[in-house]
Amino acid sequence: MSGTDQNLDIRSEIPRRRHELIFETYGNLGSGEGFVLINDHDPKPLRYQFEAEHTGEFSWDYLEEGPEVWRVRIGKV
Repeated sequence: MSGTDQNLDIRSEIPRRRHELIFETYGNLGSGEGFVLINDHDPKPLRYQFEAEHTGEFSWDYLEEGPEVWRVRIGKV
């Protein structure tokens, strides 16, 4: 994990905007870069969406797993 990873805290975003922001942030990454997603629930459905749309192109590492805050580093491989 790079010390320069951007934090993307989506807890205050309206739900319909969250995935758009996440995929926009992911799309702006260069190879080997990543960001830390901060959320108020386990983003499992998001991971399934990444697996469907970006198979083999991303990394997913839990840094914190609740109960109130989840932090996941999402990277572009």
